[in-house]
Amino acid sequence: MPPYFDSTALMSMLRLFPLVVALVLTGCATNADTPADDGAALALPDSLPEITPENHDAVMVDLFGEATHGIETIGILVYDGVNDLDALGPRYVLGQLMGVNLQLISIEPGTITTVMGTELVPNTTIAEVDSLDLLGIPGGFRGTIDATYDEPLHDWIRRVDATTTYTAAVCTGVWVLGATGLLEGRNATTNWYRAEEMMARYGATFTDERYTNDGKYWTAAGVTAGMDMSLALMNEVAGAAYTQAVMLDMEYDPAPPISGGSPEATDPGVFNMMKAMYDMGVQTRLDSLDARAAGGKTDA
Repeated sequence: MPPYFDSTALMSMLRLFPLVVALVLTGCATNADTPADDGAALALPDSLPEITPENHDAVMVDLFGEATHGIETIGILVYDGVNDLDALGPRYVLGQLMGVNLQLISIEPGTITTVMGTELVPNTTIAEVDSLDLLGIPGGFRGTIDATYDEPLHDWIRRVDATTTYTAAVCTGVWVLGATGLLEGRNATTNWYRAEEMMARYGATFTDERYTNDGKYWTAAGVTAGMDMSLALMNEVAGAAYTQAVMLDMEYDPAPPISGGSPEATDPGVFNMMKAMYDMGVQTRLDSLDARAAGGKTDA
């Protein structure tokens, strides 16, 4: 299988170009397992070959080494109400691992609609997937809260998790992973909203980090943290050279215009307003589903 999923040779060459540039500009090592030293130039080839569709794969191996990470199948769960970037950020990053088959996996057949109204066409459904090397669970809003009470979905996650090398979750997707019992006794991070309380609910210890790795489980804080987690995963399985090349392809060098993005960096008035908005939507749904789980009356 070629390193990328482009349908034409031209697209394949366009996708390779940033990686070749990354090799020249960042001094990437020639072996994917060799980490790059901060600020230190590494040995480069004397010259780069002409890149053609025919030698594309061979050049990738020469520059970055064989894909020895053992990750061949990646599945990212999607469902109505999933957060766009929770799913597509990791999909973009991890989709650039050499030799992988990455699929969007829905709970039910058909097009799904994200929390922002984007329509996605999944590749397959949970009924068709029994094993993966890497499973990703993104978060969202109401659809995610509902998924934390979806026992058939939890059964599927546990079944697939038994086959994975890595299982990862982003934002409130960590709640869904936690609801399966797989995070019990582990360290995990999640979206800032009621984070410590929600992790304790599932027997996990909240770490208050951008992303956290505990054994084969990787968890990320809210939304954009999923890309940081995915890059950290890529660094572990493919090495610093390859990860740096992908970061250059993404031009991933965040520079927000103002301070913010975490409870600590947010104005208290803004934080309290956002928390009140979350309370209004999330608490009502949690109470309703808790009542349903306990056998009480609830809304549809």
